[in-house]
Amino acid sequence: MLGELKLKNFLALVKVSSDAELMWMNGYLSGLVSRSDTTAPAPATPALTHPGKITIVYGTETGNSKKLATSFATKAKKIGINARVVGMDQYKVADLPKEEYFFSIVSTHGEGDPPAAAKKFYDHIHQNGFKLEKLKYGVLALGDTSYPLFCQTGEDVDQQLSRLGAQRIVPLQKCDIDYDEDAGEWFDLAFKAVSLNGSAPQVTEAPPAVKKSSGRKIFHEQVLTSVNLNDKGSNKITQHIELSADGIDYLPGDSIGVIPENPSDVVAEILSRLSVDSDHQVKYKNETVSLSWLLKKKLNIFYLPERVVTRFGNTVGTQMADSRADLLDLLKRHPPDGNARVEELVELLEPIAPRLYSIASSPEAHSGEIHITVAKNNYTIDDELKYGLTSDFLCQLAPDDELSFYIHPNSLFRLPEPDRDIIMIGPGTGIAPFRSFIAHRDATGATGKNWLFFGEQHFLSDFLYQTEIQNWLETGVLTKASVAFSRDQQEKIYVQHKMLKEAAGLFQWLESGAMVYVCGTKDPMSDDVENALVSIISAEGNRNREEALQYIEQMKEDGRYMKDVY
Repeated sequence: MLGELKLKNFLALVKVSSDAELMWMNGYLSGLVSRSDTTAPAPATPALTHPGKITIVYGTETGNSKKLATSFATKAKKIGINARVVGMDQYKVADLPKEEYFFSIVSTHGEGDPPAAAKKFYDHIHQNGFKLEKLKYGVLALGDTSYPLFCQTGEDVDQQLSRLGAQRIVPLQKCDIDYDEDAGEWFDLAFKAVSLNGSAPQVTEAPPAVKKSSGRKIFHEQVLTSVNLNDKGSNKITQHIELSADGIDYLPGDSIGVIPENPSDVVAEILSRLSVDSDHQVKYKNETVSLSWLLKKKLNIFYLPERVVTRFGNTVGTQMADSRADLLDLLKRHPPDGNARVEELVELLEPIAPRLYSIASSPEAHSGEIHITVAKNNYTIDDELKYGLTSDFLCQLAPDDELSFYIHPNSLFRLPEPDRDIIMIGPGTGIAPFRSFIAHRDATGATGKNWLFFGEQHFLSDFLYQTEIQNWLETGVLTKASVAFSRDQQEKIYVQHKMLKEAAGLFQWLESGAMVYVCGTKDPMSDDVENALVSIISAEGNRNREEALQYIEQMKEDGRYMKDVY
């Protein structure tokens, strides 16, 4: 028996230990007992025998997968499991057949696609010609249940590794945006599987994960103001929209998820093409609802992805050549007949996906309000100009209209401590979160220096938030603003060119510990900006390219280089 103090300490340790840690303690104590008393009965639970190592690979767009992979490895090492963490873009795919314990943490990007950093790995495992019969694996998939193909990349990786002969030793876990609890439980299952040295039964099939409610709250708020930031002569429309937000909590760097509606006139024409009235009832997710409500509020009918166009072709008995198309255009060319076809149409369409917009206001500077910056998006199908659903919907909002949205926190795009210097690079609508940053630092009296890089097409017509930026410069809130207007001269000048021009000063800020933030279009802007940073670090820091890349990677590791790109 243990004495009272020892028993108290023992019970306290047991209470705060995970299942995997309890198993480790059990094996360790069993080993001690067996060495001290060879006649002692065999332990009821097998002693733990940890593998030499496990490999954890991550594929990420926003950094969440990397964060979880690092946490997974840290916990593994604490219980004696040697864990190697590597990004899918850096992983040597030729090593895959040599692995024994292999865990993948991967997010889903866009419309079910792998993140760019995971593309090489994803494509490799989907190539035929090799087997992974030695591999024992598990997959943790990150996603957002608001989007139609929730965790699709994780599902694909899990299924393909199984097809290649690998042994699934922990079920596929799908995680919504509030992933901490589910991920923690999956970690413990993985530790149990490897601690039993593969003696756990193989999980032959990944069970369908129950989609938990994300718990996000939908707000329905009034539009206070909507103003076009572009002046006469601009070929762009960029709307500044202010929403009422009393009692809504958010931080600079967060976004809102906007839930748009389809235009009533387009819905009416679709109903006409289907030869049904607006009250026609259909079944949708175990409910009976009107088709007009469903088409207006729930189902995506614009710029349908190729997979939906293909399914439409199968429904009407036609092989489709279109890669993407609007539903109305498809119905004009291939009208379905009969109510049965209407039901099939409802089945093949996917939900409207929310769109994220960076918050352009500060809770300290704009109390009770949320501001966003919206560029009206356009695209062409069959030489016809069309507009993006959400941006067009937002740009048509007028004061007193109601907008539905939710807050999308972004813990990986946060302001640092008040005395830290920051460098903000945000051309176009990428300026939105930096308007929030600067206003917040102004309102809270932060002492760190602030340097803004902004770019657009023309100074006279496209200088977004020009008056505010000039005021911040005059009052000293903005230490420096470097602006580029690409179409105001014969040679196009972008933010990366302004960065190179300011190379010496920029590098001095980096060496002094400044944070770097990049927001805007991913391709090619964010790549061009990063290449400019590499060139600056190489030239001003007297480093070769490899050393400059390592400098950038260390900034990322230290949380000093953050991107919010789309």
